[in-house]
Amino acid sequence: MRMYDIIMKKRNGGELTTEEINFFIDGYTKGEIPDYQVSALMMAIYFRKMTEAETSALTMAMAHSGDMLDLSEIAGCKVDKHSTGGVGDKTSLALTPMVAACGIPVAKMSGRGLGHTGGTIDKLESFQGFHTSLSREQFIQNVNAIGIAIMGQTADLAPADKKLYALRDVTATVDNMSLIASSIMSKKLAAGADAIVLDVKTGSGAFMKAKEDAFALAREMVQIGKNAGRKTIAVVSDMDQPLGNAVGNALEVKEAIDTLKGNGPADFVELCLTLGAQMLLAGGKAEDENTARAMLQETITNGSALEKFASFVTAQGGDSEAVYDTSLLPKASIIEPIPSACEGYIQSIACDEIGICSLILGGGRETKESAIDLSVGLVLCKKVGDYVKVGEPLAHIHANDRRKLEAAKDRFYAAYTISEKKPEEIPFIKGIVE
Repeated sequence: MRMYDIIMKKRNGGELTTEEINFFIDGYTKGEIPDYQVSALMMAIYFRKMTEAETSALTMAMAHSGDMLDLSEIAGCKVDKHSTGGVGDKTSLALTPMVAACGIPVAKMSGRGLGHTGGTIDKLESFQGFHTSLSREQFIQNVNAIGIAIMGQTADLAPADKKLYALRDVTATVDNMSLIASSIMSKKLAAGADAIVLDVKTGSGAFMKAKEDAFALAREMVQIGKNAGRKTIAVVSDMDQPLGNAVGNALEVKEAIDTLKGNGPADFVELCLTLGAQMLLAGGKAEDENTARAMLQETITNGSALEKFASFVTAQGGDSEAVYDTSLLPKASIIEPIPSACEGYIQSIACDEIGICSLILGGGRETKESAIDLSVGLVLCKKVGDYVKVGEPLAHIHANDRRKLEAAKDRFYAAYTISEKKPEEIPFIKGIVE
């Protein structure tokens, strides 16, 4: 079998066999097939696309290119959750303790943020001493003991995907539905969960800007999961404005904790209940969605989700006192309101621009080596559909550098559109794909 023939077959619109896909993934992972040939294949796939069978074969080949995490030592049905990413997306911080308090074990691998979207691990490091460098044994022990463990993605988990993504990133071949779906699902399948719930974002702050594309991606990933024998559900949710009000690492942690105390923003609470209900249904803990939502709400009311979160932080070396007293979290030295220059309704918010504001302040990474400031960011006071008067704050900006603050403020003003007409209300949850 020759890589040249595989490239030519796909270039001419042919369907690759499972054997051919396994050959190129195995050879590329081992360093036997050069970047220039795989680049040519990625471009051929970009233009010729892949069938359902090809996409499933590619996903499984990448999943099996390294370690397949065995979670059989964890009791119960393991349900994983994945978000395609967005601005202010602190969902895992509140959702996982709610679900764990309902009896669903959460054994999760998460990553760091890059660019204008934040990473779960970065946010958790707002707790002094918190770490995600767990051994496999400690990871499983923590899940069995308290119901939650979150660790960083290991180098041996789907290594073919890491190599392929790095190549796609510099060859303009990222934006292909099959390649995106197989990249996400290969890591989820390798991570060992029995069921997978996906949060697919759509809007100005999401990778999938158009709703139709988000649903297409959701359907593709659900089908891959089904073909791999895993129960997979996708929720398509709005990212045309930041999720909740807080954008920035420690600020988002505080908002997640406030949510577990019963004081969360309506959109964020709705997303946690929607995703959580699907996780409980997939894990067999509830018979219908209404029952599942009531169970999740009860974990907030009785305080069990907050206690679960504190236990999780303690188990991974963090100072859980900050769970009960959020003033102990990192704080910026400058907090200033951003007053509105005009009166009217918030017509729209360029969501990705708000994320870039946080990046400018130091709350995100320009490169993988960049250091981040956990304390900076923004807390929105007005969102789409809200009425604002001249001088009323649109947000409060948290900064440690006056120059960065002014640069972020200019960008923030450009992200807001205010008009006399109240915008039409659009549904936050766009739909569910099963």
